[in-house]
Amino acid sequence: MADETGTPDITPAEQAAAEPLPTPAAEEVAAAPTADVQERESSNGAPPPRLKQLYQEDVRPRLQEEFDYDSPMEHPRMLKITLNMGVGEAKQNSKALDDAVDQLGVIAGQRPAVTRARRSIAQFKLREGMSIGCKVTLRGARMWEFYDRLTTIALPRIRDFRGINPDSFDGRGNFSLGLREQTIFPEIDYDRIDTTRGLNVTITTSARTDDEARALLRHLGMPFRAEGYTAEERAARRRRKMRKYGKVRGRR
Repeated sequence: MADETGTPDITPAEQAAAEPLPTPAAEEVAAAPTADVQERESSNGAPPPRLKQLYQEDVRPRLQEEFDYDSPMEHPRMLKITLNMGVGEAKQNSKALDDAVDQLGVIAGQRPAVTRARRSIAQFKLREGMSIGCKVTLRGARMWEFYDRLTTIALPRIRDFRGINPDSFDGRGNFSLGLREQTIFPEIDYDRIDTTRGLNVTITTSARTDDEARALLRHLGMPFRAEGYTAEERAARRRRKMRKYGKVRGRR
């Protein structure tokens, strides 16, 4: 039916159905977690890493006092940790590469990627694309947990351990550490390995200078020695290298 003006009558039910649904406010949409975040939070019920809490509560205030940053966003932090294991004998023995991948996966808690040669080198009997090692990059919680195990468990198990050289920075706040044996990690069963293999650990930070990165890692528990290599230690290392590689050069 229609009224005197000719406009048809609309029942309350029809008016409610015709009105648009209310849209949530922008703040509510931004605060609502997405489906993948909810799934990740529900599936991962583990507490946050111990060192991450230490960094937020204790390390950042110390760095602020030492370097007097203008903004909290300038505080240096760890970005990633890269583990690299070279397997030279993989050219003749493919099983050695499989063992290295398994061992590095046990150490890192993540499946490593196989590294391949970028170019051919005839002197080393190396072809382009040949498998020569494996590497893994850790970020987030796995990065913090690995750093915790490295500094508190693995490094103290090194024979005649006297501290880490504090000069092993690249000038841009990144730190590299070489380990001669993978058996220092308790996850590796010494009776089940075929040979000892070394690996390289590279810690990438957001620090602008080496001093800031050194302070960050020291506050996080890296056992740096008081000073770098002394003149006597440098001379001894040089003599060891000469004895090791001098014989090979003499044979050639």
